[in-house]
Amino acid sequence: MSEKKLRILLGDDHAVLRAGLRVLLNLENDIEVVGEAADGEEVVEMVEKTQPDLVLLDLTMPKLSGLECIERILEKYPTTKILVLTMHDDEEYMKAVIRAGGKGYVLKKAADVELLSAIRTVSRGELYIYPPMAATLLYQMVGPQTSGNKDKKEKGLSEREREVLKYLALGHTNQEIAEFLHISVKTVETYKTRVMEKLDLRKRAELVRYAMENGIING
Repeated sequence: MSEKKLRILLGDDHAVLRAGLRVLLNLENDIEVVGEAADGEEVVEMVEKTQPDLVLLDLTMPKLSGLECIERILEKYPTTKILVLTMHDDEEYMKAVIRAGGKGYVLKKAADVELLSAIRTVSRGELYIYPPMAATLLYQMVGPQTSGNKDKKEKGLSEREREVLKYLALGHTNQEIAEFLHISVKTVETYKTRVMEKLDLRKRAELVRYAMENGIING
């Protein structure tokens, strides 16, 4: 009797990447790609249709971000394993994935070397973090959070500024945020600048950290 294959769903908005991943994974005797999805809402729908063992998920996608997908999937299918494959080499995104319930984090630039190992590790119920980032995760997550961002006040952020901050922290592009909020890309950039000035932040990673620590992502 043949061994049961690991059933994987691919979630990424780049068709060429999905096609390459499908070919790579289907070459493995113990892996079967059971579906693909090009946006966040489709990922959630395809999980319901295909009941995969593992979802290989990008963080930045149209309609729903990877983080939002993780929350929705695990709310309904808590035993589904989720491995994030992303271009974001950022410890705040990595921590957000783990806190949301994701079981692994691999960078696309290292997929040719790390991906199969990560898939098999996560499928066993173990945590897999891209090795160069693993030490950072341990250092940051041991003990209480001490970041000064908790002491920052919102300094009068408007409701729209909070919305823009939330979508930025979830990894959406300025264009996607403009479409969500029915405003121009230039207006999104203006709100982003205002938020960073009000909160005295200089990098996107600091925006992500602030949004996580102040409940804006889940707000």
